[in-house]
Amino acid sequence: MITVTPVAAEKIKGIKTTQQAPEDTGLRIRVVGGGCSGFQYQLVFDAAQPGDQVFEQDGVKVVVDPKSFLYLSGTEIDYVDSLTGAGFTLKNPNAKGSCGCGSSFTA
Repeated sequence: MITVTPVAAEKIKGIKTTQQAPEDTGLRIRVVGGGCSGFQYQLVFDAAQPGDQVFEQDGVKVVVDPKSFLYLSGTEIDYVDSLTGAGFTLKNPNAKGSCGCGSSFTA
């Protein structure tokens, strides 16, 4: 399962509205090769495809392909806004390590 904090859900809904993403799309989370730790997250608005895992929480749909779900099961999506910066954070229990900026991880 993938969970979304209420703060992240509101931010996702706002971005989706600003980008005028179609209503049937959800936030797709992908794990792709790259970054300084080996894997990185990719977030885009996209429609669900056959075989995808789909989770809905607080009015937000999250879509994950089967291969990425192997790395993302149990992840929590949050949004932080602090003096050092703002953005989405993924608390991934499957990550064994991450880089200093938090945008890539090792599995």
